[in-house]
Amino acid sequence: MITQRMRKRQRFNRIMLGVVICFTLIALIPLFSILSYIVYKGTPALNFDFFVKLPSAVGELGGGIGNSILGTSVLIAIASAVGLPIGIMTAIYLNEYKPKGLYASVVRFITDVLLGIPSIVIGIFAYLAFVRPIGHFSAWSGGLALGIIMIPIVTRSTEEILRLTPNAIREGAYALGIPKWKTILFIVIPYSLKGMITGIMLGIARVAGETAPLLLTAFGNHFWNKSLSDPIASLPAQIFEYAKSPYDDWIQKAWGAALVLILFVLVINITARTMTRGRFNQIN
Repeated sequence: MITQRMRKRQRFNRIMLGVVICFTLIALIPLFSILSYIVYKGTPALNFDFFVKLPSAVGELGGGIGNSILGTSVLIAIASAVGLPIGIMTAIYLNEYKPKGLYASVVRFITDVLLGIPSIVIGIFAYLAFVRPIGHFSAWSGGLALGIIMIPIVTRSTEEILRLTPNAIREGAYALGIPKWKTILFIVIPYSLKGMITGIMLGIARVAGETAPLLLTAFGNHFWNKSLSDPIASLPAQIFEYAKSPYDDWIQKAWGAALVLILFVLVINITARTMTRGRFNQIN
């Protein structure tokens, strides 16, 4: 009787394992299909000129996306300068100084709402707040819009990482008479640094591919940007412009730019996963 039950359970276990594997493969098919197709379509566009030259004139062959790569780097730098300090400091306050209470609950609720707001809404807000008052598009406006998107991502990820820090570390520092701010700055943050960097990378990966906010703030530029007060090119906006054009050469460059952007985001995500795995092994 017991042997029959065990065999029945083993058969059921194998069936369910096969079902889970099948659904996993089904979930992976769209991902690998998209990646393989973009690699297939985008690889022919990649060459040295593609990375260093300006876009060609309408209807002409050649050119590249050098200004878009530089523009995306500038926008990410501005967004990081805005979003990272605010997000990290907010997370430290919520976890170390005010973990409970009405104010902390309201801040967490607002952060969760911001995480779910479509990026086009953030773009409209940034247009009304940063573009309309000065009367023109600019790199500053685009960076600030991406910074707003980055704030809730960094806040929630950093707060979750700080929660994983054992209280025994804090209590040991307090027992030695170390002030709270020094405990946070020199003990808690260094202990949680890997996890915090992971959250930062995920935030950067998220904003790197945003298009809608940049169309309403940074707009785009076919030349090298000489001032942060002027419109600036970006990879997502360049892909959008090339993809909707009737020229085959521009469409191929759109595939190439999409491949570059995906590789950039993919490298950041793989790095973040690797650092997260090392972090949890350290905690265990």
